Amino acid sequence: MCLIVFAWRPGHARPLIVAANRDEFYARPTQALASWDEASGVHAGRDLEAGGTWLGVGPQGRFAALTNIRDPGQALGARSRGELVAGYLRGELSVEAYLDKVAGEARLYSGFNLLVGNAGQLGYLHAGDTPRMLEAGVYGLSNAALDTPWPKLVKAREALRERLDDPQPEELFELLGDARPAADAELPSTGVGLATERLLSSVFIASQNYGTRASTVLVVEADGRRRLVERSFGPFGGHLGEVDLKL
Repeated sequence: MCLIVFAWRPGHARPLIVAANRDEFYARPTQALASWDEASGVHAGRDLEAGGTWLGVGPQGRFAALTNIRDPGQALGARSRGELVAGYLRGELSVEAYLDKVAGEARLYSGFNLLVGNAGQLGYLHAGDTPRMLEAGVYGLSNAALDTPWPKLVKAREALRERLDDPQPEELFELLGDARPAADAELPSTGVGLATERLLSSVFIASQNYGTRASTVLVVEADGRRRLVERSFGPFGGHLGEVDLKL
């Protein structure tokens, strides 16, 4: 995932609302959102190159999602970051225990941000830092630390905040589909060059070789019901399909 905006509101009628875009090279083989035959109760897309995933839900209200850290100079990890999401969804460790475990193994992975939660807790880990449990609030996560004010993160987070009274999937997909780039003066400097910074500055990214592969919306109800919807895209943002699960 390259952009996740989410509202965490314990005790609310809808305690967790998530809107997320996964940006990746179109050539990387991917399976769309589906149930996992080998892991009962897990529903997620799958990276067919390394076997992990970027966002999904599991039994007992489990939720996990991941973004990479944009740093061209970082060392490549020996293991795939996607296994961090998959490991939580099909495991039994508590939120805190899992994040502590991952924090101790963070050196094995390239830079990442990890969200894991259940019906009562939501935790966050920025690789190299100490895990933290999140208080109620509206947050944004891209390819830097939580709530780093990149233009697309600020735009998407505020758009989510405006939709929280009645968070319908179609309205959440609308905010995820914003393809307008940021002004050059607002761009972060992450070492990838101006042209790439421009391309990556929009909420929804579309080009010939790289872009938003999946937009995902998750709405969790207080009684445990969940609606998970994913739309898939190809080169230049061409729509490939949709999966709508009521769990």
